[in-house]
Amino acid sequence: MPDHVLEYLVIGAGPAGLQLGYHLHRAGRDYRILEAGPAPGTFFRAFPRHRTLISINKKHTGWDDPELNLRMDWNSLLADDGDPAPLFTRYSDRYFPHADDMVRYLGDYAAHAGLRVTCDTRVVRVARPGPFEVTDQHGRTYRAERVIVATGVSLPNVPPIPGVETAELYGEAPTDPAGYLGQRVLIIGKGNSAFETADNLIETAAVIHVAGPNSVRLAWRTHYVGHLRAVNNGLLDTYQLKSQNALLDGHVRRIARRPDGTYLVTVAFTRVDEVTKDIPYDRVILCTGFRFDASVFAPGCRPALAVDGRFPALTPAYESVDVPGLYFAGTITQSRDWKRGTSGFIHGFRYGTRALHRLLELRHHGVPWPARVLPDEPGALAAAVLDRVNRTSGLWQQFGLLADVIVPGGDGTARYLEEVPYDLQGPPVGDGGHVAITLEYGPDHDKHDPFDVQVARIGQGDSARAHEGHYLHPVVRHLLPGRPPAVHHITENLENEWNSEEVHAEPLRAFFARCGAAASPAS
Repeated sequence: MPDHVLEYLVIGAGPAGLQLGYHLHRAGRDYRILEAGPAPGTFFRAFPRHRTLISINKKHTGWDDPELNLRMDWNSLLADDGDPAPLFTRYSDRYFPHADDMVRYLGDYAAHAGLRVTCDTRVVRVARPGPFEVTDQHGRTYRAERVIVATGVSLPNVPPIPGVETAELYGEAPTDPAGYLGQRVLIIGKGNSAFETADNLIETAAVIHVAGPNSVRLAWRTHYVGHLRAVNNGLLDTYQLKSQNALLDGHVRRIARRPDGTYLVTVAFTRVDEVTKDIPYDRVILCTGFRFDASVFAPGCRPALAVDGRFPALTPAYESVDVPGLYFAGTITQSRDWKRGTSGFIHGFRYGTRALHRLLELRHHGVPWPARVLPDEPGALAAAVLDRVNRTSGLWQQFGLLADVIVPGGDGTARYLEEVPYDLQGPPVGDGGHVAITLEYGPDHDKHDPFDVQVARIGQGDSARAHEGHYLHPVVRHLLPGRPPAVHHITENLENEWNSEEVHAEPLRAFFARCGAAASPAS
C-alpha cells in the first residue's frame, strides 16, 4: 500500500464522501474512501440524537420529472442519467424520516455503485512530504496525489464559559424523557439541536430554559434551513402561552456545579443591559453545534480555518486556500455560504460535490466541463435559460452559490455550462466575459415577515420592479471584465414557474439583445 500513490483519497464515507466516490468511480479514477466506522453513514447512527431528520422527504410531488423531484427530495444522492441508483424516497414514507432509514440508504447506494470503501479505518494523521501520506489507527499509510476531506463536523463546538466542562453535551445527554421527570433543565444554544432537545422534554421536565445571546432565527423567515425549523419549535408555543418554559436572551457567564450535583448558572440578560441573575437547575445541556476537527493534519499540511475556526477556508473550487491538492466536500464546505445557503446539508452539498468533481476532471485530467452548444442569439439563449430555471434542482438548492454559465464561442455559438461555482475564476468560465444565471432571494428577504399581508409582493408582470422581490427568482447577469454587470431579474411568482412568453421570455430576449446576445467582450 505505501508504494502505490492513489489519484484520490477520500476521507469519510458519509453522504459527501459517497457522492464524490460515485463520480470518481464512474470516471474510472484511481481512488479509495476511508471510513472510521463499521459501515457508510456512521454519523447517522448517532445523530440527530432524537432520530428525526429535518431534511424533507416529499414523495408525492405530482411531477414525473426526476430533476424537478429532487427539489423536494432533500436526502437522495445524485446519479448519472439512466443509472437506477436508489432514491431515498423508496426508504421512507415519512416527510421527516427516521435517521436509521438514512443509514440503510447510504449503505445501499455505496453497494449499488460498487464504491471502494475501507471501513474501520480512522485517519489519525495527514502529512505531505511529497504526495499526501495518510495514516490510520492501525499504522497503515495511504499515499495520494490529492486528498478530499468529507468527514463532516465531528467535534462539539464548546463556548468558553467557566464551568462549561461540567455540562452535558448534546451528543451524550440521555434522550429518554423519563430521566428528566420533574427537573429544571437549562439548554444552552438556540439552534435546531437545542430545540429538538427541549421539545423532547416538554412532557416530563418541570421547567425548560433555552439560553443564548442572539435572537432565535426562524427558517421560514430567513430561508436558511439550518435556522430553527417548525418541526422543532414546540417550545416557543409553551413559552409564549406561559407554560413554565422560557427563552433566556442572554450570555451564560458561569456554570457552577454544586456538591449535590445540581447547578447554579449565572445569566446576563441581553435585553436588560446585561443584568445578571443566578438561576438553579438540575441539568445543563450544551447544544451549541459542531466544528471541523483539524487536529489530524501535520504542520505544513494544516489548512487555514474560517468562521471562528469551525470550518476550513476554501477557494471557489472547494480547495484549501493554503494547501494545494487538499479539497473538501460535504457539510464542512458551508463556510462558502455560512448561515445563508445549503452547503451544510445533503440537498445542497450533493451539487457542490458534483461541481468539485467536474473541476477535478477539468484541472487534472483535461476533461471539459459538460456543455451544450447553442446559437449565440437572443431567442435561443432566452429559451435555454427559461427551460433550465423551470426544472433545475441544482440552482434551486444552491441558490446564489452555483450558476449556469453561458460562454460565447466567437463563431456565432455559445456554450451553456450548468452549475458552476458563481465566483469561480478561470476555466471553465474563462476571462473574456460570460452570462451567469442564478436563483436568488431578494434584498433583505430575511427582514420581512412572509406572513404579514401588509408587506406587498411584486406583481408577476411588473418586470421593472422584479429586482425588489423577496422570494426565490432567477437572476441573469452579463459579466464583462472591467465593466459593471448588467442585471436582469425574472419576476418572482407563487408557482415558481417562469414559462410565460409575454411575462418572462420577451423581457429576457430583450435583455440578451441589449447585451449583444451572450457575453462577447465586443458587445
